[in-house]
Amino acid sequence: MHTENPLDLMPFLANLRSGLWLLGLSSWIFGILDRSFASFADGYISAIDIAQIATASFFFVSWMLLKPASAKLTSRSAE
Repeated sequence: MHTENPLDLMPFLANLRSGLWLLGLSSWIFGILDRSFASFADGYISAIDIAQIATASFFFVSWMLLKPASAKLTSRSAE
């Protein structure tokens, strides 16, 4: 009976985690830029526009702090 080594899935999960983080990063940047362009397009910035940009910026900074650590895995040699 062959049991799967948990270390075999670790590189896949690390790549998945990094990929999702990069996807979220680009999404937050797009959201902030989109909201900023929409706010400045009419030449008038309201308090709601400022609150929306500030909220998106806060979540962007929070997302930056959630960056996954690079996992350097060492597998034991087969004995």
